[in-house]
Amino acid sequence: MTALAPRLRTEEVLLEVEQAVATVVINRPAKLNAVTPAMAADLVTAVEWANDCDDVRAVVLTGAGTRAFSAGSDISQLDAYATPWEFRNRSDYCDAVRALRKPVVAAVNGYAFGGGLETALSCDIRLASSQATFAAPEIKLGWVGGGGMSTLLATSIGASNAAWMLMTGDPVDAERALAWGLVTEVVEPEQLLDRAQQLAATIASRPPIAAETAKANLRAAFSMPQDQAIAYERDLQTVCFATEDAAEGRRAFAERRPAVFHRR
Repeated sequence: MTALAPRLRTEEVLLEVEQAVATVVINRPAKLNAVTPAMAADLVTAVEWANDCDDVRAVVLTGAGTRAFSAGSDISQLDAYATPWEFRNRSDYCDAVRALRKPVVAAVNGYAFGGGLETALSCDIRLASSQATFAAPEIKLGWVGGGGMSTLLATSIGASNAAWMLMTGDPVDAERALAWGLVTEVVEPEQLLDRAQQLAATIASRPPIAAETAKANLRAAFSMPQDQAIAYERDLQTVCFATEDAAEGRRAFAERRPAVFHRR
């Protein structure tokens, strides 16, 4: 039985859990799922709850409708911040997504522009519909992304491709995104959410401590020198090996039966 989900302040962020997978939907399709400050706060609430809920082992993040994953922050509301410092310290939903210990799959179903692209980049695995497009258009309006755009693009698609996106602001279609490594798979729009949930369910069936450790090791691979990352990986391998789940995995292998994991 899944723990009681949080009460969100708007209907513009949805959360449901099925088979250990939490699906978070940015639900403002008439505005291309552009995120208001209230929505940003609810996205933070939803992903923090998923992080802390033992019944959730993987997360899918997507946008409502077929036109957009998210067009990023609602530009019409940016001038509502009283000062640049208030803007600097706003609730950042990309930070919250990156803080998830649990694996996150983005199902990018249309425009992933600005903060929407940063949100997708903050996920561990990105699947795209054949109609998806990706852009960092802030430069066209006189600023740059602030949710990790530069570093996340550079580590995903390389310095030259990242520079092209950041300095032109022009969109990239799904096929080029696949060729550049920005996404892992491209599927037809009607298959996207099912495919993302299927992938998340597969990950959720793995030992949860090991899955979360794999994510931590990947983060280390990008943020540590190689010798330190390998030592860190070996330490976390030792921690995993000592868990009850790892012992269950070894028993199940020897007994030729499916393993049952309990996050212990």
